[in-house]
Amino acid sequence: MTNSGLPGGAEAKFKLLVDAVTDYALYMLDPEGRITTWNSGAQKAKGYTADEIVGQHFSCFFTPEDRSSALPQRALHVAAAEGRFEAEGWRIRKDGTRFFANSIIDPIRNEAGELMGFAKISRDITERRERELALFEAEQRFRLLVQGVKDCAIYMLDTDGFITNWNTGAAAIKGYSSDEVVGEHFSIFYTDDDRVGGAPERALATALAEGKYETEAWRVRKDGSLFWANVLIDPIHDEGGKHVGFAKVTRDATDKRRAQEELEETRSALLQAQKLQAIGELTGGVAHDFNNLLTVIGGAAEMLRKADLAEEKRVRYLDNISKMVERASTLTSHLLAFSRRRAIRPEVIDLNIHLDAWGEVLSRSLGSAITLAVKASAKNACVEVDPTELETAVLNAAVNARDAMPEGGQLLIETRDVVHEGHAAVAIDITDTGGGMSEETIARVFEPFFTTKPIGEGTGLGLSQIHGFAAQAGGIAQISSRIGLGTTLAIILPRVDKEPAVKEREGELASIPSGLRVLLVEDNIQVLQFAEQLLNDLGCQTVCATDATRALALIQERSFDLVFSDIVMPGLTGIDLARQLHIRAPELPVLLATGYSEQLVGEGQPHLRVLAKPYGAETLSAAIRELITTSAISAERNF
Repeated sequence: MTNSGLPGGAEAKFKLLVDAVTDYALYMLDPEGRITTWNSGAQKAKGYTADEIVGQHFSCFFTPEDRSSALPQRALHVAAAEGRFEAEGWRIRKDGTRFFANSIIDPIRNEAGELMGFAKISRDITERRERELALFEAEQRFRLLVQGVKDCAIYMLDTDGFITNWNTGAAAIKGYSSDEVVGEHFSIFYTDDDRVGGAPERALATALAEGKYETEAWRVRKDGSLFWANVLIDPIHDEGGKHVGFAKVTRDATDKRRAQEELEETRSALLQAQKLQAIGELTGGVAHDFNNLLTVIGGAAEMLRKADLAEEKRVRYLDNISKMVERASTLTSHLLAFSRRRAIRPEVIDLNIHLDAWGEVLSRSLGSAITLAVKASAKNACVEVDPTELETAVLNAAVNARDAMPEGGQLLIETRDVVHEGHAAVAIDITDTGGGMSEETIARVFEPFFTTKPIGEGTGLGLSQIHGFAAQAGGIAQISSRIGLGTTLAIILPRVDKEPAVKEREGELASIPSGLRVLLVEDNIQVLQFAEQLLNDLGCQTVCATDATRALALIQERSFDLVFSDIVMPGLTGIDLARQLHIRAPELPVLLATGYSEQLVGEGQPHLRVLAKPYGAETLSAAIRELITTSAISAERNF
């Protein structure tokens, strides 16, 4: 280094300090720009040794383009005139390679202010520039990507919800240009009701608190039209974790919403068409069956009008009418069982015992061409079901199996222990050796009114009754079949740990107190007259009312031992009447009659019972006796 005016020792130390800096090129120039000193950092950065470079003009580090434009001379001139020159640009090493440098030139003056030369500091920042350039290019590509997205509005909000940028997709969807919307609050896209309700503020608060906000709602375009938007808002944080704004993505989902609405409309129309088809199929089956029943009943009624009809024929015609009524009631119960609206009378039975006894009846019904076997494989087969519905379900399954084996075959009814929904259950498998069913048929077998039989030969309610029975009992019906190998229908029922019920003797009327004062409430005149006659024949004193309001008035006027009311009536229903009576006369027994029932309010109370329609003298007398007995026991306990 040249003499700097420092004492010898200080100058040596300063030289050591400068040479120790290897990341920076530190050297001096004379007033014309020739190199007078050179440190190790300069040698590392530019590749020249001190002997090679000292005395050379510093312009040798500049590119030919910069030398042609006289950049080295301008740099010295600016440094001398303004006291400093700083720039970044490409420089050249000894081997001809280029590097990107940050350069600073400071003038050196003596105490008199005369220019003695220049101090020059350079640093190789090629890697930093490459990183910055790569970041810039990535940002540009990302910007192009965002701007290229036309199906989504992608833009940013500041921390208060004001728009800071805008892409072409946002302009296409919302109708605003960037100049029109940047700086506006994003709530301008919300409906008036949403703004009044604070929806924009809640959206930002939710995004900030939960890290994300997503919804679908109506939004407003520049022209005032509405569109259905899918909206996503994410909070943005800087590297230090500070919240700096929100990223908002909005997509026009109007077409999707319309498509969904059209699909729902199509489904509704299809459902309506299926209902109409079901009604059409019902007229071919149920109407045929009912016409047969009415033919027998009508013919028997005409014969009973003959005054000279023999007693034997009169009894036979009455028996025919009774049988036809039972068959009509069974057909109606099939419909109600599928809709789960039939009043059921469950009791505990042992399927192994019950089906063994029922097998004898089935064998006579199926004919000699069918070989029936009943097998009890379940160890505990106690279930709580309506026995009549169980028998009907098994009969329907057996008849279907018989029809699938027109040339004869084998039918096996077997019980087995299974697990259903995590609980112990019993399955009744009805397996035939018929021709089997296709997958398309299996998919529809439980539909009401669906049948593969010719019109007039079936209502299509057999398997749907089985489905309804199993569902009412808390179980499920399943079917499996293979073409040519037969079909297995499984009725799976929950198992209970109870003892089977003991049946009373049939054909006898239950004894009830003579002279029982009964208030009969029924809006149907024919049913009212029939019920009144039954009650009178049972020895009751009957007072009639055609609606619940009249019944409540009669109770205020006189005393009754029991109220017998229909449930479905105009105005106050039978349930409403029972509730009123529970308040006014809590000890008064109430018997409600219904053709269907799911779960009645108050059912299970000691002073309330439900009687299923159709009913006769036996079922009515039994219900009255049970209700009076239970009410009396409850009264004694309360006393």
